[in-house]
Amino acid sequence: MKKLQELFEGNRQWAARMHADAPDFFAALAQQQTPEYLWIGCSDSRVPANEILNMLPGDVFVHRNVANQVIHADMNCLSVMQYAVEVLKVKHVMVVGHYGCGGVKAALEDNHLGLIDNWLRSIRTIALKYRDILGNCTEEERLFDRLCELNAIEQAYNVATSTMVQKAWANGQELSVHALVYGLNDGLLQDLHFGVSCNEELDLQMTEAIEAVANLAG
Repeated sequence: MKKLQELFEGNRQWAARMHADAPDFFAALAQQQTPEYLWIGCSDSRVPANEILNMLPGDVFVHRNVANQVIHADMNCLSVMQYAVEVLKVKHVMVVGHYGCGGVKAALEDNHLGLIDNWLRSIRTIALKYRDILGNCTEEERLFDRLCELNAIEQAYNVATSTMVQKAWANGQELSVHALVYGLNDGLLQDLHFGVSCNEELDLQMTEAIEAVANLAG
């Protein structure tokens, strides 16, 4: 435990600051969580959801994995989504990619890394699907950025076509799905032009989002 002493001390300082700023904060937080947002992001330690959004604990429900994947066979991610949509009744699901993503870079370089190769396979599939767009990138960094964007859009599409979101829309539940990307170099979020609230918007939004990426690639 001595090796974690610095973390415990930091925790005590944080808790003391929070209590000083809002004496009833922890008591209220312990009673319930009522977030309006589900953040599906990357496990990268440089991309903390609450801090980026300038929100307090309890404001954002968070799921993170390597390269912000939403895979229909991933029971972990799907369980988080179902709880967020059906129990917490979040109003927004945000898939947030980030530039400089190690998972996307590993998929792009096609190196053999072991077990994680299975996880990255879907990104390699995305790269193959949009090879015409990526082929227009004359610089490696630009290609890398475009694949980070395309990955976030594709994963947001997977959210929108999931059973829990489809059920929510069929029942008239207020729910929107968004694709965003975060810049490590400036700390800013960018809209990737994919934001849907019903099935009727899905194809058009997907087309517009991909076209926006294609324009950046050229």
